[in-house]
Amino acid sequence: MLHSPNPSWPEDHQLRDLKLPEQRHPEKAHRKDNAQPRKPKWIRVKAPTGDGYNATRKIMRENNLTTVCEEAACPNAGECWSQGHATMMIMGEICTRGCTFCNIATGKPDTLDVFEPGRVAEAVKKLDLNHVVITSVDRDDLEDGGAEHFAQTIRAVRHRSPKTTIEILTPDFLKCKPEVLEVVVEARPDVFNHNLETVPGLYPQVRPGARYFHSLRLLQRVKEMDPSIFTKSGIMVGLGEDKQSVHQVMEDMRAADIDFLTIGQYLQPTPKHHGVDRFVTPEEFKSYETAAFGKGFLMVSATPLTRSSYHAGDDFAKLRDAREAQLAKG
Repeated sequence: MLHSPNPSWPEDHQLRDLKLPEQRHPEKAHRKDNAQPRKPKWIRVKAPTGDGYNATRKIMRENNLTTVCEEAACPNAGECWSQGHATMMIMGEICTRGCTFCNIATGKPDTLDVFEPGRVAEAVKKLDLNHVVITSVDRDDLEDGGAEHFAQTIRAVRHRSPKTTIEILTPDFLKCKPEVLEVVVEARPDVFNHNLETVPGLYPQVRPGARYFHSLRLLQRVKEMDPSIFTKSGIMVGLGEDKQSVHQVMEDMRAADIDFLTIGQYLQPTPKHHGVDRFVTPEEFKSYETAAFGKGFLMVSATPLTRSSYHAGDDFAKLRDAREAQLAKG
C-alpha cells in the first residue's frame, strides 16, 4: 500500500501538518471529484492523544524521521504510537508513482540521506522495539530503486538492536535490474512484505505504474532466494473488486508461496482519489480470513482497520509459531 490512506479522526489531529491535496498530488489535480461517503461505525477511531503517543512523536522528530503513519494518514496511528510503535518510512516523503488510492505526496524526490539508516537504528533503540516495520516511497529515479538503502538500514538496525526482528515493506523495483532484489534479501530481513494492493482487473485505475504479476513474482523470488524469510502481502477491498477476484488473488499468492495475507478496507483520502465503492462488513472480512487460512496461509489479518504494519509485532510472533507447528507436523 505503500500505503493505507485516509484519516478517520478529526482534522485537527496532532500528526505532522501536511500540504494541501493539490500540492501533494499534482497528478490528481484535474481528476473529477469522487464523493466521500460517511464511514460506518466499525471504521471510526479516536483522535491520537496521550503520553505514549507524544513520546513516540518526540523520538520521530528528534531523529528527523518520516513515518508512513503520518504521510499516509493511517487510521491506526493513534493506537500504535500510544504503544510506542511507528512504521519508519525511508528514502524521503515524496513518491515517484501516482497510485490513485495513496495519500503519500508525489513528485521529484530529494537525494538519499546517507545518515538515515543510522537515525532509524537510533530510533528503534530508543523505542526499545521488539519488532520494527520499515517501508519506503517508490524511488523510480534511482538505478537500484533504493535496494542498497534498504539493506543498509536493515544492517544498521541489526547492529544497534540485534534482538529486534525486522519487517520491510518494499517497492516493486519494477524499473531495476532483477539482481537488485538480491541486495535486499542478502541483508536478511525477518519478513519481506510487498503489497499487491488490489485485484489485477483494477490495476489500470488504482495502481497504473505497477504490474500485478511482476509484484507476485518479486515475492516468489524472495522465497526462492531464502526460504527462511517470511513473505507477506496485502490488498485493500472496497475499491470495486468482487469476492471471486479476491479469492483468485489468494490463490495467486499461495502459488507464489506467500506466508502472510492482510486485507483491509480502502478509505478515500481526498475527493480526487479513487472513490470508495462500498464499505465491506466485518462479517465479510471474517469470511475472507476463514477462506485464506483454508488455502494455506500461515497468518491472516482481515479486518476493516487492518493495515500492513498494524499489530505487526504480535502477528510476527503468531507467524513464527505457525511455521514451527507446521514443521513439527512434518
